[in-house]
Amino acid sequence: MAQKDKERWDAKHSRDEMPCTPIELVTNYASLAPGRQALDIACGNGRHSRYLVSLGFEVDALDISSVAIERLQGLAGIHAKEVDFDTYQLPKEKYDLIIKAYFLQRRLFSQMIDALTPGGIIILETFLHHTDNEREPSNPAFRLNEGELEAAFDDKCELLHISEYWSTDHMGYKTMKAAMVAKKKSGGMTDEDFWS
Repeated sequence: MAQKDKERWDAKHSRDEMPCTPIELVTNYASLAPGRQALDIACGNGRHSRYLVSLGFEVDALDISSVAIERLQGLAGIHAKEVDFDTYQLPKEKYDLIIKAYFLQRRLFSQMIDALTPGGIIILETFLHHTDNEREPSNPAFRLNEGELEAAFDDKCELLHISEYWSTDHMGYKTMKAAMVAKKKSGGMTDEDFWS
């Protein structure tokens, strides 16, 4: 297990310094999911899991922090589990909706697509590398590069929303962010494929 990551996130969640309201992308697009099985990757304090349950979803909430997971255990509709994302494998074709907000683990990109049911939705938002960001993480690998989401998901998904934009983080620092809503393609031929 990535013990240092676990300790760092346990400390953050013990201080309860993370936002409690869902990001706008989730409130705007969660209803597009074709069913009610959801996955919240790096769920933290469960802001998205709790919101999804209020919409009627059953949610698998995963995080490396035992502090975060303990707070969610026993809540109706939320199945909280402590996992190490360096080694954890997502199940195939289980979820109608996958949320991943402000956590970047590139090895999960293809697994997320495989974990979706046909027509399933991925909602992803995180930080983007830019020289004018006011606060950079200790490890540059925790930021996306320009155009990286589109390159990773465009082949097997229909991109319903993709943007890179300036905003502020939860601590008030100006930062560049990337946001995406992607719908898994059914795998069959489209009209466009037929005529090309």
